[in-house]
Amino acid sequence: MRGFADLIWPPVSLLSYEPVSAHGQLSPADWSKIVFLDDPQCAACGFPFDWPPGEGAVCGPCAARAPAFDTARSAFVYTPESRRLVLSLKHGGRVDGLAAFGGWIRRAGRDMLAEADYLVPVPLHPRRLRQRRFNQSLLLAQSLAKLSGVTCDPHILMRRRATPSQGGQSAKGRRRNVAGAFAVRQSAKERIKGARLILIDDVYTTGATLEACARALKRAGAARVDALTLARVVRTSDVIT
Repeated sequence: MRGFADLIWPPVSLLSYEPVSAHGQLSPADWSKIVFLDDPQCAACGFPFDWPPGEGAVCGPCAARAPAFDTARSAFVYTPESRRLVLSLKHGGRVDGLAAFGGWIRRAGRDMLAEADYLVPVPLHPRRLRQRRFNQSLLLAQSLAKLSGVTCDPHILMRRRATPSQGGQSAKGRRRNVAGAFAVRQSAKERIKGARLILIDDVYTTGATLEACARALKRAGAARVDALTLARVVRTSDVIT
């Protein structure tokens, strides 16, 4: 049946639609276009360094203002090429890359996953969820849960107010936009006390959404809140200190 289906819907690369051997793969040429992230990175937010600055080194923004989450890591840099992978999931609903995405996120978060209790997808407001019909952060979290064995719990956080799009806003504007937008569900408060949680989202831009979620979780008693995203924006203005 799989072979017959491949004749009708032949597997193509997630990025260029070139033929590949199996669904959910990248062609060799497309693979070289994705900038995967690894050490050396900012010890807090995962910003990539060009050279090893020493254990515990943080980037300029994290030195000036420590983030509300404990650590954040991302699978790859958000570039014009990788942007197409993210948007094909977020707005196009293309799910054949989820297994690959989950594997890439697991690699990025291998250290934090070892001790995590729950994966917590960043929630959408119900109105946005009705419009989009799915939450891409939940899909990523479910894929990661299958590969890592860490439980995905989409019923911990809720988005209690709709917020305008973060696109085009400054870092301060993004923080103001999501301030107080998230809350822990009453039914989840007891089970997250003392828990080690990992937030899951698609893109780390300024970290404002992840920080707003982390604050809500820590106020409810979570012992540790880390974050994993599929992609992150890398700006040259973010330098080490």
